Amino acid sequence: MKPFLLLAVACALGPLSLCAAPLRVLLIDGQNNHDWRSSSPWIRKVLEESGLFGVEVATTPAAGGDMGGFNPDFTRYQAVVSNYNGDPWSPAVRSAFVAYVRGGGGFVSVHAADNAFPDWAEYNEMIGVGGWNGRTERSGPWHYWDGRILRDMTPGPGGHHGKQHEFKVVTREPSHPIMAGLPAEWLHGKDELYDQLRGPGLHMTVLATAYSDKSTGGTGRNEPLLMALAFGKGRVFHTALGHNNGPDLTSQRCAGFIVTLQRGTEWAATGQVTQKVPADFPTADKVSLRK
Repeated sequence: MKPFLLLAVACALGPLSLCAAPLRVLLIDGQNNHDWRSSSPWIRKVLEESGLFGVEVATTPAAGGDMGGFNPDFTRYQAVVSNYNGDPWSPAVRSAFVAYVRGGGGFVSVHAADNAFPDWAEYNEMIGVGGWNGRTERSGPWHYWDGRILRDMTPGPGGHHGKQHEFKVVTREPSHPIMAGLPAEWLHGKDELYDQLRGPGLHMTVLATAYSDKSTGGTGRNEPLLMALAFGKGRVFHTALGHNNGPDLTSQRCAGFIVTLQRGTEWAATGQVTQKVPADFPTADKVSLRK
């Protein structure tokens, strides 16, 4: 398998610390309002290329299909990465997933995965904030940054974005393992800038924000885009970055998206980050895209 081949090369050429068994990761897809058939292979590729992860994929039935056959064994993995936004999972799978994360399993929510499951209370506690699919003030307050995270219970829908554009991501927790060593600001590739996300926001640390400029259809606020959360003994990394238009993966090709995803997945799985900041990480005024 590809991840194990990469690991063998790393062991042959690198320090002994690279020779630990890869972290087992389950990537979930099958339904999304984005083109998961393009983005899932890319997400798997960039995780495996780190040399840290062995990734398996669980694909649900298509929308409206029988979800009875979707029954992954979460306990086989150190982290679950969701590229999923679609039909509800069965009660048994939902219960197993809650037990997995609460018991110490890692979870990573990528972009529109925070649109999923608006009526699943535990899931919304895991991700902290989400949008669309009927979310309102009943889902929790809006969260935005003004020197600290503010919670706004003004009535209104959850989830919005203006036009796609490049924007600066601002580090808010430089001492967190995911963010340690990253620039104070970096320019992200063309993407949707999610705003007006609503949710309980419990046990949530905002790692990075971006200014949602009114000139691009935004809110005029600093919106949370990278978050770390605790759910029981489990760790959750939530990235709102990563929109894709069909095969156009510009936002996910940004080294900033890739590196924070790799670091966030390692942290969710282990509580630590061992990866160095690569030389091609974006600067405050220059986007860096990988092929």
